[in-house]
Amino acid sequence: MEKITALAKRRGFIYPGSEIYGGFSGFWDYGPPGVELKNNIKKEWWKSMVYEREDVVGLDAAIIMNPVIWEKSGHLRALTDPLVECKLCHKRFRADDEEQLKKHGSEHDGQSDWTETKNFNLMTEVLLGTTEPKQKTYLRGEITQGVFVNFKNVVDSTRVKIPFGIAQIGKAFRNEITPGNFTFRSREFEQMELEYFVKPKDEADKTFEFWKETRMNWYKNLGMSKENLRFREHEPEKRAHYAAKAEDIEYQAPFGWSEFEGIHNRTDYDLKNHGLTYKDEDGSEYTPWVIETSGGVDRAALFFLIDSYHEEKERVILKLHPKLAPYKVAVFPLLANKADLVKEAKRVFDILKSKFPVAWDDRGNIGKRYFAQDEIGTPWCVTVDFTTLEDETVTLRDRDSTKQERVAIDKLPQYLENKLYS
Repeated sequence: MEKITALAKRRGFIYPGSEIYGGFSGFWDYGPPGVELKNNIKKEWWKSMVYEREDVVGLDAAIIMNPVIWEKSGHLRALTDPLVECKLCHKRFRADDEEQLKKHGSEHDGQSDWTETKNFNLMTEVLLGTTEPKQKTYLRGEITQGVFVNFKNVVDSTRVKIPFGIAQIGKAFRNEITPGNFTFRSREFEQMELEYFVKPKDEADKTFEFWKETRMNWYKNLGMSKENLRFREHEPEKRAHYAAKAEDIEYQAPFGWSEFEGIHNRTDYDLKNHGLTYKDEDGSEYTPWVIETSGGVDRAALFFLIDSYHEEKERVILKLHPKLAPYKVAVFPLLANKADLVKEAKRVFDILKSKFPVAWDDRGNIGKRYFAQDEIGTPWCVTVDFTTLEDETVTLRDRDSTKQERVAIDKLPQYLENKLYS
C-alpha cells in the first residue's frame, strides 16, 4: 500500500483532500490521470449497464432530498456503526475493528479502557435555509433512494415495463468513524448502482444470480485478476436492513479481502415504504421486488490500481486495461531541442488527440519518458525521430512488452483503434 499511495501522489492520480491545510480525514482529490481513470470506469460501467441493454434506463437524482425519505427508507434508524471510546484519550473507534482496537491498545501499553458500545448514525447532517431554525436534512448516505422515489416518474414518462432497471452514478456521504486504507473507507465516495425491478418473488432468485455473474465478469473482462476476486455471502444477522439476500464481490487487497460491490435482493422493502406500486398490462397491481448491484467507483479505481501494479527490474508498470488507462497513447519528439522534430511530433499529437486521450511529453531523455508513461499506465508511446522526417513513419512502443515497431503516420489512428478495441 505504501508503494501504491506513493505512486498515486507522485503521478497525480490521488491527492489528500485539502492538503495545503493539513488534509481532512476521509476526503480525497483526484488529479489529472486519476480523474481520467475514474471517468473511464464510469464510462465502461454505463456502456455495459445502459447502452448495451434495452431494459435499463438512466437517472441522476439530487444529492440532498426531503428528510422524510430517510425516515421511510430506515436509514435514520439502521445506517449505524458500533462505536467505542477510549477512556484514556477519548478517541473513538469502530467496535468491530479489532485491528484498530489492538493497535490503539498497544499505544497505551495495553491499558486502554473502553466505554460501552453505542450505535453511531452515519448520515451526514445538512442545515438549509436563511433563517433560524434552519431545516435539517442529510447528504445522501446512498444513491439508491433517488431511484426509488422516482420509480413512478420513470414508469410514467418512459415505455419501460417490468422487468426493467434504473441505473445511476453519483456521490454519497457517510460520517465514517475511522476512515482508512487510503481511499477504501472515505466520508465522500462515488457509487455506481443498478436497481432492477422484477415481479414479486417469481423472478428474484434467477435475476439475482444473473446480475451476480454479470458483475463479476465485468471486472474480469477489464483485466482484474480472477485469483484476487471472490464472492462472500452475508450471514442473515449481518445483512443490511433492507436485504433478504446479499453477496459481496471482494478483492484481495494488501489489507485483506475487502468488499467493493454488493448484489442485494432488496425485496419490496423500499417501494412499499414509499407507498409505490406498479400496474401490469393485464391490470394487476403489485409492489415489485428489487435486485440491486451497488459498486464503489473509488474502491474499484483503488483495486484496479493495486491489481495493475507491477515491478520489473528498473521500472514500475501499471498494466491497466487500455479501456481504463488515463491516456491511450503518449507522443514524444526524440529530442526537445530540435524544432523540426517538435513540429512534426505536434502534428502527430494533433492527429491523434481528436480520437484518443493523448499525453505529450518532451522532458528529459526518451528512456525516462517511457518509464514515466509506464507508471501512469499508458499502453502505447509514439516517438517522432529523424527517420520520421524522411518516410512519415514513427516508432510505436508497447507498454507491457516494450517491443517497438514502425508505423506510418496516416495509418496510426486506425492501427491504435484496432488495438484498443480488439
